[in-house]
Amino acid sequence: MRYAIDPAPIPSLAIQGSNARFPVRRVYCIGRNYAAHTVEMGGDPDREAPFFFQKNPDNLDQSGEFPYPVKSSDVHHEMEMLVALKSGGTMIAVGEALSHVYGYAVALDMTRRDLQGEAKATRRPWEIGKAFERSAPCGPLIPASEIGHPQAGAVTLAVNGAARQTGDLDQMIWKVPEMIAYLSEYFELAAGDVILSGTPSGVAAVTRGDTLHGRIEGVGTLDVTVI
Repeated sequence: MRYAIDPAPIPSLAIQGSNARFPVRRVYCIGRNYAAHTVEMGGDPDREAPFFFQKNPDNLDQSGEFPYPVKSSDVHHEMEMLVALKSGGTMIAVGEALSHVYGYAVALDMTRRDLQGEAKATRRPWEIGKAFERSAPCGPLIPASEIGHPQAGAVTLAVNGAARQTGDLDQMIWKVPEMIAYLSEYFELAAGDVILSGTPSGVAAVTRGDTLHGRIEGVGTLDVTVI
């Protein structure tokens, strides 16, 4: 096929223990999926229909550095588990959802909170606060064939050695199979799709020079420096 301009490289993630890479097609992010975080963001923790926003595939970054973005003075960390799909479809049953998962990783949903707040106040989309360059630092992808499908396990984040976020995967309001099933009702999911599964409470601002250490029990760790 001949293109009018050179196509951009395919965004991809490194896989632990493999020279192959995981190509990324889309990135779906669930909002307010932990009750305590929902409360701290001013929401109602009662279970209601989930909602999603998107980041761009090339927002995922495994360099270990997070460049503090322009046009913001209030950038927050949000510690999350990344779910990567090896297959997809529409109207996927909850009981079959995990068969579509390739693996998991530790990730951050970095957020320009001030810009997100302005968007919320004017009922505009969140992308300006969420889908900016290198806004999703993440660790290596770990195949489910090696670790299974984590349903419980501590989710923690420390900044400069001080604990910030503490939660557990079993505190998710919407579990991974439910997220996959719900998304497949509205989108045709496919191999290469990625889901960020929400963050526990304790989100807060970062500054240049901060070092972030995240861990999800049974999945792995992530170390990021704000530059």
